[in-house]
Amino acid sequence: MESFPTLERDRVAGAEALLPARLAAGEREQPLAELYRIYGRRIYGLGLRLFGDRGLAEELVQETFVRLWRSSDRFDPRRGTVHTFVFTLARRAGVDPLRRRSSHSTPAVAVEDLDAPAGDRAYDELVLALDMRDVLESLSPKHREVLELQYLGDMTQAQIAA
Repeated sequence: MESFPTLERDRVAGAEALLPARLAAGEREQPLAELYRIYGRRIYGLGLRLFGDRGLAEELVQETFVRLWRSSDRFDPRRGTVHTFVFTLARRAGVDPLRRRSSHSTPAVAVEDLDAPAGDRAYDELVLALDMRDVLESLSPKHREVLELQYLGDMTQAQIAA
């Protein structure tokens, strides 16, 4: 039998998958606000990592949500998750500012690292790191401390328990 967290996660993912369809059907305010609540902060964090600039990170959030609004009818839950769809839009929205910026200064991430097949892995790792940060922040301080001691402090379970 599946555990409650798995069932709850599936229920939430199912409700989330309906948001782009609701946008595509013409409902704007609530689905967009909900998607922004879920992804706005993460995309901003992605922008900070990519550009090293708060203004450009804010522009990335704005451009991603404009693209989400305009292309919501192309989301197909059989082909991927809302998470994948949103971060693919963010990636595409991030390439142009990186190109503009690379001609004037050194961006935090090279355009070639984001805009090439090899960039897929680097981008995926960046998104995973941001997702992990969010998950760690959602834990209680005691649970987070255990994980930090094990993975960052390189301690064994016995050492942590002591």
